[in-house]
Parts: sequence; structure tokens; C-alpha cells
Amino acid sequence: MPKSVNMALLLLVSVTTTLLYADEDVGYQEVRRLTQSGKIVPLTELLRNIQAEKPGRVIEVELERKGQAYVYEIEILDEQGVVWEYKLDAVSGEILELELED
Repeated sequence: MPKSVNMALLLLVSVTTTLLYADEDVGYQEVRRLTQSGKIVPLTELLRNIQAEKPGRVIEVELERKGQAYVYEIEILDEQGVVWEYKLDAVSGEILELELED
């Protein structure tokens, strides 16, 4: 196989892999579609669960696509002034990560 064909094939594989695993924010229209179709847990339900565990003010919410998965990132400012970042699986609602923000 010619070297130029090998290079083109390698480039195609690289671009495809990047697109499959790139993180990207999900727009509100897609969020609505995913929620209405039942593919992801509604944000209100997840916030209710988080607020029961850690009362505070929600200061930021994002839904990101990470490869084939959807992940909510939710920041909570607690009563002591500490910011907590939750990462939740948007399909199951499972907490994937909880960390203190700087």
C-alpha cells in the first residue's frame, strides 16, 4: 500500500477517534429531547437528590457528552461557603465523582 494511502488512513482513524471521545457541552434543545425521550434523568430529579444530601445553592450546571456517555456537572455552594462539584451519570443518576472546588 502506498505511503500516502497509509497516512490518509491513519489521519482518518485519528479524526474518527477524536470525534468519538471528545468532550462537548450539550445544548438545551438536545437536553430537552434526551429528557423527554427518557434517555437521561431530568435535572430537577438529580438536584432534589443532591440537595437532600448537601444543602446549598446551585451555582453552575452543565451537561456534557463524554464519548458516548452523558455527564452532568453540578456545582453547589454549601452553607459554609465551600463549592462542591458533582459529576453524575445522566442516564442512571449515579454520582461518578464528588470534589471540592478551588
